[in-house]
Amino acid sequence: MYPKPEDGPATGFPMSGGTGVGVGGGGGPGAYYQAAPATAAFAMQAQAPLAAWSTGLCDCFDDCGNCCITCLCPCITFGQVAEIIDRGSTSCGASGALYALIMLLTGCQCVYSCFYRAKMRAHYGLQESPCADCCIHWCCEPCALCQEYRELKKRGFDMNLGWHANMERQGRTPATMPPLMHPGMTR
Repeated sequence: MYPKPEDGPATGFPMSGGTGVGVGGGGGPGAYYQAAPATAAFAMQAQAPLAAWSTGLCDCFDDCGNCCITCLCPCITFGQVAEIIDRGSTSCGASGALYALIMLLTGCQCVYSCFYRAKMRAHYGLQESPCADCCIHWCCEPCALCQEYRELKKRGFDMNLGWHANMERQGRTPATMPPLMHPGMTR
């Protein structure tokens, strides 16, 4: 038996063989499990509004030193940004070298760097503005890298130190380290 249309649309994966019981009643082969409609509505309401970037895309001269470095050798700025976004799982040098290799071989380094912009936006809840990430990196790669650099800097990171030194400076253990375990059971 299949869920009834008045129970709402069936969502989820079909159950192949065996007996499955869907939320809308019914079960058996081919039954679909249905999510409760209230759950989806609650999830949509729980999303916080996205924050604006702390600086604009064209505010490159707010940090003239980084602007010059990014124009001359964007792999350095990209490496610094990528290390912080990856929380130290990749080093600045490795990310920058891969960026330079992609740039030299294909000229499409913007495809690689736009993934990091999307990752950064998701982590900090930033708006996708003024347009899509891929368009920003395709049209103005240096400006995008400078904006990402400035955003991380405004969030308290010393970009010259890297992830691990920033965590030590802030008195936190890096996220890549396993948690400390206490010997024995305690109450």
